Amino acid sequence: MAFNAALISISNKDLFRVAIPIMIANVSTPLLGVVDTMIIGQAPDPALIGSVAIASLIFTFIYWGFGFLRMGTAGLTAQALGADDHGEIRATLGRSILLAVTIGIILISLQHPISELAFYLIQGSFRVELLAKEYFDIRIWSAPATLTNYVVLGWLIAIGKARHALALQLLLNISNMLMDIFFVLGLGMGVKGVALGTLLSEYGAAGIGVFTVFTIQKRLPGSWNMKRIVAKEKVLKSLSVNGDILIRSLALIVVFTWFTASSAALGDVTLAANAVLLHFLTVSAYFLDGIALAAEKFIGESVGQRSKRNFIDAAKLTTIWAAGIAALISFCLLICGPAIINFMTVDPDVRALAKDFVIFAALAPFIGVWCFQLDGIFIGATATSFMRNSMLFSTLLFFVTWKGLEDFGNLGLWLSLLSHFIYRTITLYLKLPKVIKAVGHNPSN
Repeated sequence: MAFNAALISISNKDLFRVAIPIMIANVSTPLLGVVDTMIIGQAPDPALIGSVAIASLIFTFIYWGFGFLRMGTAGLTAQALGADDHGEIRATLGRSILLAVTIGIILISLQHPISELAFYLIQGSFRVELLAKEYFDIRIWSAPATLTNYVVLGWLIAIGKARHALALQLLLNISNMLMDIFFVLGLGMGVKGVALGTLLSEYGAAGIGVFTVFTIQKRLPGSWNMKRIVAKEKVLKSLSVNGDILIRSLALIVVFTWFTASSAALGDVTLAANAVLLHFLTVSAYFLDGIALAAEKFIGESVGQRSKRNFIDAAKLTTIWAAGIAALISFCLLICGPAIINFMTVDPDVRALAKDFVIFAALAPFIGVWCFQLDGIFIGATATSFMRNSMLFSTLLFFVTWKGLEDFGNLGLWLSLLSHFIYRTITLYLKLPKVIKAVGHNPSN
């Protein structure tokens, strides 16, 4: 079976063959947290729920920062696919897995300072913190597997095997649920059982994932070439791309952390109301991420082909669909938002405040979709230095905006967040012509 990307424009069918499996996989992920909470919640001890929530949040922040492993792998692999460079498709996989395992081992070796810092920043009661540390001390050992899964996901998406990526994600989530039930409800292991279930499911998925991608790569012409994997030029390119995305991700974490901290400073009711509303944005992102990932793949292929026409066609088609889906999501949230808020919380004060600001959360998908799409386009083109600089500058403007609107309380906070999306869109869009120009020209297209 040969892998090559034909020099033709993508169709709606091509787009959704990639996007829909990703959307389904994304939606399954938050359900896992719900099941974890439901299972641990069967014990008559609220500290158990709190400890799992805190520890899970810590890992969410840690692994969010290493999302570059998925994005960088997808962009570089898609470009190699577009260039019909089978050796580089294989080498990118090997290079990325080595990087993921190395980072995972480093995280394990630094688990004690990471734990101390994390629990200093996110404090709970003595019992909650004690249980959360038990969870952390077990789950941190899954770091190499978790990061390897990121690489496998990015590589599969880039070569057009989104269904395989979906299957692996569902395998991970379902096995995690079953193991939670076995260890927690069956063996009564409590928080340790939840952590152990996650640990084993991550390694199980990583093992099957690596077996899957190694089986697929055997269909490529040629064979493994270790010299190519560790070639200085390619390694430096990979580190540069991944480093840019890491900095971008950390800046984004800073924005949302500040948003949460500022919400807390405005009182418990504001914190709770904004937490409910941020779930709207999170779930929206799960759907829009499917289109953005498809953009990464098809843009990367067009860059590898050196086809400006395919680049522009891919950018237009993915953006049109992303904008349409975002508009539909925003409309649904405007209409159904109050009812969803009532379902998510029973506190009358939280309900009232959340409904007052639901319009901002509802508008966020449509305002944010443009920068989400541009992120996907720039990652596919591996124009990550522009994306890094855009995020850093936009983050600076976010704080300037927040300071100017601080006296407006929660209104100023939401306006600052939405402005951050707009700043990112403008700064990226201004660089888009330069990215397109750098694609080059393929005489055969």
